[in-house]
Amino acid sequence: MQQGDTISAIATPQGEGGIGVIRISGEHALKTADKVFRAKNGKPLVMAGSHRAVYGHIVDEAGKVIDEALALVMLAPHSYTVEDVVELQCHGGLMTLRKTLELTWKAGARPAERGEFTKRAFLNGRLDLSEAQAVMDIIQARTETSLTMAAGHLTGHFSKEIQSMRHDVLGMIAHIEAAIDFPEDEVDDILTYDIEKNVVEIRNKIANLLKTAHAGRILRDGLLTAIIGKPNVGKSSLLNSLLREERAIVTDVPGTTRDSIEEYADVGGIPLRIIDTAGIRATDDVVERIGVEKARSYVKEASLILALFDASRPLDSEDAEILKLVRGRDAILLLNKDDLAAVVTPAMLQERAGKDVTVITISTRTQDGLADLTNAITAKVYAGTQAGQEGTFVTDARQAEILRQADEHLEASIRTIEASMGLDFISIDLRSAWEKLGELTGETVGEDIINEIFSKFCIGK
Repeated sequence: MQQGDTISAIATPQGEGGIGVIRISGEHALKTADKVFRAKNGKPLVMAGSHRAVYGHIVDEAGKVIDEALALVMLAPHSYTVEDVVELQCHGGLMTLRKTLELTWKAGARPAERGEFTKRAFLNGRLDLSEAQAVMDIIQARTETSLTMAAGHLTGHFSKEIQSMRHDVLGMIAHIEAAIDFPEDEVDDILTYDIEKNVVEIRNKIANLLKTAHAGRILRDGLLTAIIGKPNVGKSSLLNSLLREERAIVTDVPGTTRDSIEEYADVGGIPLRIIDTAGIRATDDVVERIGVEKARSYVKEASLILALFDASRPLDSEDAEILKLVRGRDAILLLNKDDLAAVVTPAMLQERAGKDVTVITISTRTQDGLADLTNAITAKVYAGTQAGQEGTFVTDARQAEILRQADEHLEASIRTIEASMGLDFISIDLRSAWEKLGELTGETVGEDIINEIFSKFCIGK
């Protein structure tokens, strides 16, 4: 990839739609666009000025009109990539967009790589690495809370926390280097006391950020949740209730669900990746037996299990098997059909499952208890963190690991102080922590890591 190249790509989802956008960025973006776009006023796009929309047509090499379009001109440095950018707004037909894109390539642009527009925004200083990663998180957000977290990262809330810590660490390094340059001042004891105090404060900040990693990862990627139970206890009804739509077939016939159904649901702002499984029971039906085995495998993979039991029927061997499957797992037990005469009580189920297991009574018919279920799931996800501060949450494993490594260097600096090893050794540990924190914002990160991060973006972003 050459940073100076002019690149182009379709920036909107491919398919039929009212509008489709071709984005062109680079030194020759206007020159490229002028070869495929003919303005109605006959003037070249450079005369339009920045941040102006120009009406005209997409034309091929022979001057044949391909489509009616608008050209949006954004001159450097006031654009997404900090380069000259032209966005061609065409009609959203697949053939129209593909033809227009091919024309931009013939006119001098090359196909953009995954995430290359955002990568250029990062390399040109418009976004730091955390903010750049948040672009895809905004695109992929499945709940309002997930969007709030991503928007907080994009607007720099997380980066400000990191920059503040880096500033404090750099200040300590500067004081140490000054003390080394002027040893006659004999301030080592006072300085090391202050450094140790400041390092402890920074480590506390890191610890608080790491507490958000669990919730942040779930808000970003979703919580894999398996709904299990014996046939006809209301698993598909629960899925429909959580989705607020009739997604799964519901009948009184046991074994209706033979395969697994997977959907995302917004439960209290938390994206649940829900899998509705086949009823777990012994069966001679070959197809249903395959579904039962798949249900067992999903129990092993799921991060959260919603196990349903019928409150109107006595617990039997099939219920006992469900309880055995969820033992030791992160599960919420649901006593369904509480609108009917109860045969099984929460106390009875808890006695079989264990006192530490959460048991909630619900009715998928009347929707009773679903608010309690939402609160229980929210409490599990936000354990140790505070809702409303999602903009500063750690969102992925890479960020969490960098914070842990930075904390290890800070811990090492305290051990160095306690061992009275000298200011220069303390400075080495602090500088390692400073550089490690810089990997979160991209200031000290290697090119291979940058390429890996942006390779996960979609084409056109």
